[in-house]
Amino acid sequence: MLNPAPNGVTPLALRIDPSAEVYRCPASNRGRSTMSARVLVGVKRVIDYAVKIRVKPDHTGVVTDGVKHSMNPFCEIAVEEAVRLKEKKFVKEIVAVSCGPQQVQETIRTALAMGADRGIHVEVSGKDYETLGPLQVSKIMAALAKKEEADLIILGKQAIDDDCNQTGQMTAALLDWPQGTFASELTLEGGKLKVVREIDGGLETIMINMPAVVTADLRLNTPRYATLPNIMKAKKKKIANVKPADLGVDVSSRLEVLNVEEPAQRLAGVKVETVEDLVGKLKEAGRI
Repeated sequence: MLNPAPNGVTPLALRIDPSAEVYRCPASNRGRSTMSARVLVGVKRVIDYAVKIRVKPDHTGVVTDGVKHSMNPFCEIAVEEAVRLKEKKFVKEIVAVSCGPQQVQETIRTALAMGADRGIHVEVSGKDYETLGPLQVSKIMAALAKKEEADLIILGKQAIDDDCNQTGQMTAALLDWPQGTFASELTLEGGKLKVVREIDGGLETIMINMPAVVTADLRLNTPRYATLPNIMKAKKKKIANVKPADLGVDVSSRLEVLNVEEPAQRLAGVKVETVEDLVGKLKEAGRI
């Protein structure tokens, strides 16, 4: 497995428009037995972590045509955790959700091969897909949670392409559900979730009620590889196709990307033998 960037994201204050619609969990879900719980898992299609990213010549984005894509590694961890909960008889059904063009069905099939029961493909293409951000995805996940009467949403803490780390938090806010972010351990105890969170100062343990939103950190688990028999079975599992409009969601973006640049080339370093040499080099460079 890759080792994505550490959790060094600066916390942001999230302001929810009071006029925005809040999706609340149906009363039938609250207090429902975990044995019949339904879990929604978000799976994002991203450029594979081993691919060297190239910026388009017109600087409007990165090159994606002809580039290998795969499931976001943190989403793999989210799927694995959902499957483990099902294996422990805590949940009854796992639904994998992905937003994007036709190609995202490959990502959904991967989740199905890992153990998800069915998939939902939210069709977003063209310019809408290029500008699709955490807020739009959060609205989609919240609407699906309401439609599917989900008891738990598990997402990766962030995607390795944009590193936003916002979708889980926004989804919980829109649903008015408890959230357990950066989870490195997840346990169900008497209808509640015990979440061990990775924070700057170490680990924090919280108890939250269900329904809830959980985001998976790197050390939550090690995802399994899909076996050939399960890959074949996944081809027969159902994937429903819906459009954002069917869910009452507007995916138009309020953000505009002005320019995308590659990072500046790092200058080569110089080795020195002694402290005196180091001081001399720093003086020559005008640093001291």
